Amino acid sequence: MAVFDTPYQRLEPSYTDSPLGEDDLLVHVPEGSKSPWHHIENLDLFFSRVYNLHQKNGFTCMLIGELFELLQFIFVVSFTTFLVSCVDYDILFANKMVNHSHTDNVKVTLPDAFLPPTVCQARIQENGFLMSLLVIASVFWIHRLVKFIYNICCNWEIHNFYIQALRIPMCELPYYTWEEVQSRIVQIQKEHQICIHKKELSELDVSHRILRFKNYMVAMINKNLLPLQHRAPLLGDTVFYTRGLKYNFQLIFFWGPGCLFQNEWSLKPEYKRAGARLELAEKLSQRILWIGLANLVLCPLVLVWQILYAFFCYTEVLRREPGSLGARCWSLYGRCYLRHFNELDHQLQTRLSRAYKPASKYMNCFLSPLLAVAAKHLGFLAGSILAVLIALTVYDEDVLAVEHVLSAVTLLGVVVTICRSFIPDQHLVFCPEQLLRVILAHIHYMPDHWQRSAHRSETRGEFAQLFQYKAVFILEELLSPLLTPLVLIFRLRPKSLEIIDFFRNFTVEVVGVGDTCSFAQMDVRQHGNPTWMSAGKTEASVYQQAEDGKTELSLMHFAITNPRWQPPRECSTFLSHLREQVQRDSTVATPKNATGPAHPLHYSHLLTQIDSEPHSLMVNMVSGMSTGGHLSHGDVPFSPHVSAVSEVATALRSLSPQQSCHPVQNQSGTGADFRNASFGSSVWEGPMNSGTLSEYASTEMSLHALYMHELHQQHTHMAPGRHIWHRQESDESGESMHGDTLVHTTSNVPSSASCPSPAALFQEERLPSLGTHRISASTDMGSMSRPTSSLARQPMGGWSEEGQSSRHPESVPEEGSDDELPPQVQKL
Repeated sequence: MAVFDTPYQRLEPSYTDSPLGEDDLLVHVPEGSKSPWHHIENLDLFFSRVYNLHQKNGFTCMLIGELFELLQFIFVVSFTTFLVSCVDYDILFANKMVNHSHTDNVKVTLPDAFLPPTVCQARIQENGFLMSLLVIASVFWIHRLVKFIYNICCNWEIHNFYIQALRIPMCELPYYTWEEVQSRIVQIQKEHQICIHKKELSELDVSHRILRFKNYMVAMINKNLLPLQHRAPLLGDTVFYTRGLKYNFQLIFFWGPGCLFQNEWSLKPEYKRAGARLELAEKLSQRILWIGLANLVLCPLVLVWQILYAFFCYTEVLRREPGSLGARCWSLYGRCYLRHFNELDHQLQTRLSRAYKPASKYMNCFLSPLLAVAAKHLGFLAGSILAVLIALTVYDEDVLAVEHVLSAVTLLGVVVTICRSFIPDQHLVFCPEQLLRVILAHIHYMPDHWQRSAHRSETRGEFAQLFQYKAVFILEELLSPLLTPLVLIFRLRPKSLEIIDFFRNFTVEVVGVGDTCSFAQMDVRQHGNPTWMSAGKTEASVYQQAEDGKTELSLMHFAITNPRWQPPRECSTFLSHLREQVQRDSTVATPKNATGPAHPLHYSHLLTQIDSEPHSLMVNMVSGMSTGGHLSHGDVPFSPHVSAVSEVATALRSLSPQQSCHPVQNQSGTGADFRNASFGSSVWEGPMNSGTLSEYASTEMSLHALYMHELHQQHTHMAPGRHIWHRQESDESGESMHGDTLVHTTSNVPSSASCPSPAALFQEERLPSLGTHRISASTDMGSMSRPTSSLARQPMGGWSEEGQSSRHPESVPEEGSDDELPPQVQKL
């Protein structure tokens, strides 16, 4: 049994993103020349507000949205109180007659069922339970009102920051991408000194501050530390993770009274030492117990609110579209597990939106033939009765006045709609392997045993935990007030010691940033997995390794979406090795005498389309990969994994524009990527701005996810790995662990969404001379180089050779949505 106990550590300045020698530099600014944003104390909150204001399309939209939320709360409480105490339902249901003074033939109207104000007020005052609920609701609303006023003042400061510092008018903010805003924030650090602990900020610094606590949650779920998997009677293995449970986790760990953090950016000192771990674990256990009991006491109130909110939100939708509850959505657990480290909300939602249609098609491949037969006949019976009632109503509308006729029509319509959802499309083609590949290309994570098993019902059942019915989501939220106290008291409390060890072992202090999750540093040396191309580059034990290639894929994703970021030496070495590996593997599938894009992948846009799938290059390649191996040059048989690796590598090299100019050294003497253009360059205008760049980034990351998964499968083909769906227990705590124990992991599957046609990758229009990959390490792995011209940029990287020309796709808008369900529209 190996003992692993790593104390809290401070990250050396050489690992930060500032230029060498400038990490601990404090810049002195005379008092008279300080800007209003000089030395912002709480940068976490400041950057989060800057991001939220951008995602909510400016100050006015955010203000009106929060104001309507306050009014919505008043409406729900007032309308519910009115329905309970101010309506005479005997009159409404015609159980008693109404005394009209003029004539007895006057029809009953809706106001006749309303009680007089004095009677209504008396009934409210006599109902003690209702009065207590109203008092609690009033206190809660006053708290939200105070918070609303405070947010107005804070957001007005952010409003001025956008206009005065970033030079972005509010009317134009909806047309700026977050990447453009972030680049300007990084640039103005030199002028305003937002952070006085570093002379320069990087994209990683901004992401760390916005996603500090979310990175911890992603890491804990990746290591299966949180009790989210349960074995329920009759249901078997299930995943239970709701917004209420998520709120309690955050309350316990991050910001509630007695939490582990003393402020937004610093872990409490006692949690950084190993000496008091048992006492701290007992203290945390007691805290979880009290919060669980508080949830139990407040359960009736929360349950009533959940029922009312669900009723007002979904009843009208159910009446208008009865089949909407049969639609699917990404579960809250799936959203957290599929998330990369340092991935912002809109980036995650964009990936999952692309994956939605293929995921829906994949789940529809598994409709039960028995249920289809039963639903077809039941739908016929219900539809026949419904047709007769509709015909009678058309003949004489007085039929609707007959008791329960309207209810029968509504109920029969719901039954017909539900039955149709169980009847498969007669034009549906059963191709689960291809769909699962397309999904993987976007969600980037998939358990090993799903490979070549997409047709199995077990795989479908596990994927359903990530991509659940909306009806299941609503039911889980309704049950959350009842089950959350039980999960906290009986499942989370026993893990107190593991939680304490996790925060001590996996927290590092980054200069100018504060305490962050060490996994979020994306350091392959500290947290890499040897089966994910980190062999020989990682020193991590099994306890330190991130599961399912989370470190490697997160590093690749962040490097692609933030092309100006200069990775540390270890990360740069890994990316350079990956580039070289792609170039070697691509030569396996590309004939040496090829003079043009002769590979079949280059013509994929002519062959395969999945709902106008923009990445048709990838789609057709996925189609070929799913069929197994093929014969290479000289009719040499290849294994399926080797064939797939070479195909994806060739597609990666075919994707990127080429470079004909050589980067030069920047002023600081360290190397920089060809895409690290200056702030005033044409990155803000021209055909190669945000829309096109985001499409290249999405396609490149999709191909990299496929490529790295195939390499991982090739590496573990002969030796079973640790990656099995649902690790039964988390890796051992910081105290001890078995180094060779097999553990089970939870993973997810991606799907695709709408994007520009991949055929545009091979249009006649050519780009200016562009660089090769974004990361190029010199012999000492430390020097980076920067281009001499803003035109010497490659959109989102990729693999290419110097001296060749290339083409780029046209930019199209992408759709995204918020973390909540149903998702809200987000901006890229």
